[in-house]
Amino acid sequence: MKKLRLGIAGFGFIGPHHLDAIRRTGLAEVTAIATTSEAGARELADQYTVEKAYGDWKQLVEDPDIDVIDVATPTRWHAPIAIAAAKAKKHIIVDKPMALTSEEASSMLAAVQTAGVVHAVTFNIASNILVREAQARIARGDLGTIHFVNGHYLQEWLLKETDYNWRIEPEQAGPLAMVADAGAHWYDIVQQVTGLRITRVLADLSRFIEVRQKPVEGGGTEPFRVQTPDLGMVLFAFDNGARGMFCTGAMHAGHKNDLTFEISGSKASLRWGQERPNELWIGHRDEPNQVLLKDPGLLAPSVRGEARLPGGHNEAWTDAFRNLMERILSFIAQGNDPVTTPDPGFPTFRTGLNIARIVDAISESAEGGGVWKDVGQEELN
Repeated sequence: MKKLRLGIAGFGFIGPHHLDAIRRTGLAEVTAIATTSEAGARELADQYTVEKAYGDWKQLVEDPDIDVIDVATPTRWHAPIAIAAAKAKKHIIVDKPMALTSEEASSMLAAVQTAGVVHAVTFNIASNILVREAQARIARGDLGTIHFVNGHYLQEWLLKETDYNWRIEPEQAGPLAMVADAGAHWYDIVQQVTGLRITRVLADLSRFIEVRQKPVEGGGTEPFRVQTPDLGMVLFAFDNGARGMFCTGAMHAGHKNDLTFEISGSKASLRWGQERPNELWIGHRDEPNQVLLKDPGLLAPSVRGEARLPGGHNEAWTDAFRNLMERILSFIAQGNDPVTTPDPGFPTFRTGLNIARIVDAISESAEGGGVWKDVGQEELN
């Protein structure tokens, strides 16, 4: 396979992790970084030993030497960059959530389908080894018929009124903040792991801090009136009749990065949490419960190849990112056709559109006073 040439647009918190995951695969060389200033991009390129630096993402897209564009910007830039990259016939990787709205997501999907390029979204948490193991066990019938899915994604970085981040600015990240951003990971994981699709939602959204202190250039802060929710609680219905329950927010002291899901079936249950990623709890009725510790020799054959370390050697968030990037870049490097391969083994823009429509339904349900809303399914099959 030829070594791909890749450019990253955006290089804040997530950009360096994309770079690290890509380099660890050995399948691609990151040859360019684009940020909002050429000087800033050049400084980062020198720091991370990247050849080219651009102060405008359009220059990155126009670079004839680049095969793949990796979009790691705030969400508001995902659609324009991805659509431009598709028109330039470049393969595209976009950080989650894929778009601000389902309309943007639909336009992005249409653009890549017209161009015939590979498209992927970095829902990396689902590539943790024991999440993949949970998926394999459910697929082989260990849990029986799925009845109930529950969980949360709780963090603490917005607990105080002095806490601030661009993710609570609607124009940057959309109107639902954590419910769309962090929540997107959970909606993706539970559908991937169960093989079921979320079809209806009922939501309640709450806000507890009305005004936060936004840092301003030169020092100090200014009042910022919050428009996004601080807490989201959602009930779900799945296409097999199963039900689900989820909550998310970033005002929960002690929860650093706590994504947890539990899946209950007619035979057994499974639970996994991101803060203890090398443990998979397995619940039984007629025998003792179990905790499976990550060990390649104990995993399903379809999963153990992605466990790169022996038992007792922990693998976590960055390793999940590497595993996902390896599947994406291998698919591209092998010259696979995304048109004739609707399920390439990683989240695509169809996945991103599905998540965007779930978020739309959550918003509509909350605005309607907490009523059940259907999730749009067109263009997803």
